[in-house]
Amino acid sequence: MPREEKDLQTTEPKKKRSFKARLLIFFINLFLVLVACVGLYVLFVFLQMPSLDSILHETREPAIVFLDKNGRELRADGRIMGAAVSVDNLLPHVWQAIVAIEDKRFFEHGAISYRGTFRAVVLNMFHGRFAAGGSTITQQTAKNIFLSRDKKVSRKIQELILSWWLENRFTKNQILDLYMNRISLVGGLRGVDAAATNLFGHGARELTLAESAQIAAMLKAPTLYSPLKNPERNILRAKVVLKEMERQGYISANEARNAIQNLKPAPENPDKNIYRYWTDFVRDEIESRIGNIDKDLYVYTTIDAGLQKRVAASVRAGVGGYEGAAVAVSRDGAILAMVGGDDYQTSQFNRATALRQPGSAFKPVVYLVALENGMTPDAYVNDSPFSIGDYNPKNYDERYYGGITLATAFAKSVNSVPLKLTKEYGIDSVLNMAARLGVGSNLKREYSTVLGASEMSLLDLTTIYSVIWNDGKSVHPYSITKITDTYGNFIYARNPSETITILQPQTVEYMQDLLREVVTHGTGKRANAENVLGGKTGTSNDNRDAWFVGATPDFVMGIWVGRDDNTPMSSKVTGGTIPATIFHEIVK
Repeated sequence: MPREEKDLQTTEPKKKRSFKARLLIFFINLFLVLVACVGLYVLFVFLQMPSLDSILHETREPAIVFLDKNGRELRADGRIMGAAVSVDNLLPHVWQAIVAIEDKRFFEHGAISYRGTFRAVVLNMFHGRFAAGGSTITQQTAKNIFLSRDKKVSRKIQELILSWWLENRFTKNQILDLYMNRISLVGGLRGVDAAATNLFGHGARELTLAESAQIAAMLKAPTLYSPLKNPERNILRAKVVLKEMERQGYISANEARNAIQNLKPAPENPDKNIYRYWTDFVRDEIESRIGNIDKDLYVYTTIDAGLQKRVAASVRAGVGGYEGAAVAVSRDGAILAMVGGDDYQTSQFNRATALRQPGSAFKPVVYLVALENGMTPDAYVNDSPFSIGDYNPKNYDERYYGGITLATAFAKSVNSVPLKLTKEYGIDSVLNMAARLGVGSNLKREYSTVLGASEMSLLDLTTIYSVIWNDGKSVHPYSITKITDTYGNFIYARNPSETITILQPQTVEYMQDLLREVVTHGTGKRANAENVLGGKTGTSNDNRDAWFVGATPDFVMGIWVGRDDNTPMSSKVTGGTIPATIFHEIVK
């Protein structure tokens, strides 16, 4: 071949690729880039996920379980989960109701139900909105344990990854166990056991078929289908649950019919909030005893549940539109009842520990001074106008009795006699007596204190009378006997306070006689009953506060009635009216 022809062939340009070939290569490259981007995004989302091992460790605030003096649970503070349950320890209809309505092919499909997802997509497209969901129980478990409720693509990807992980690590029964123990239900509570206890008053292991259907009915939207808040909707959906259980072969037609007849609204618990003032009070006591709370606790308190119910009901029924409070203390100082108001839902302010003027209910402190200095109940005193400087208080009805016995002056709660006794024995002797009784720290060194112008709490006032009825021995109110962890290990145990004699036997005997006279012939007659040992009324200036403190063989109880804003009540409201009547209703 000639050289020129050879050179011509080697310099001829190569044939170009066709347009279709170049377009195919472009789409292949684009697909690879998209796959790489999606892979990187999924990797990024995966790296943002919480630790998978945290599935076994629920993060929450420590729970405090409050128990009464007999060891029965009153309520739990901070406990969002009930007892752990499983497919193995529940009656079958409990978990069957859940599976039937939430994911009927749960035991057949994997992490994702392709049939359910396809059906949900078609329905949502048909309705033009989100009308159905295709999440499996596994997906819901992943979402409830690990993820937020944000409707984001990244969260959905995390949900799918976690679902695959759950299906490969746990059995179907274990996944269902996780779901039943972690699902969000009533009022922020988690798990079917917590829901069962809150709604029906017993644990998940005692759930009937009808109750199981009602809990399963809530899973779609807990608030919307709550047996408490929306009982009609709950019952309608529970019927759907039961029919699904029948259709899927879990129960017979006869069982479904019987269960439908037993569907009913969850019973309201009238005692739901009667311990709230008490447990708030005890929680403060816990922190003062053990400091920071970093583990679940069982707190054994002194409360008498039966007495607490009677006190709460009587205060609620008897305050007549005003606010009220009550405290009952045993002879050794155990607080047996505490009601801080008639409705905790309306106001969480604890009036049993609020500072108010005790009025004439403080007068026993003055009379104790007189009795200790040799006076007796039958000693004569003069009830007549009294003034010192510009202070000239009058008797409640502006009536004076002249020469009367100490017992009569006390029973009629006249004002002049305790003022004259204070002038005779000295204001310091009165303040010292109050300090011995355990209530002297906030008292003013003024004559008005004698008539109850210095503020104190109902608990403090009740403590004064507790010493009198404890044979003159010291009383230190307490609310906790012991605190343990969930394994029964002691964290705190009360050591009884050393008892000292504050009042001599003769002084105590005379004072008890005076207090008995008040309820038999004096201002506290409305409080009298067969088992009432004695008591004292008190009314502050302008009828702002009304008090009665009385004693039975079992406890000393103080009652307060007034207004939160300290405005006057009706002139007809005194310590001898509403408070004395409430006391009588409780102890009769």
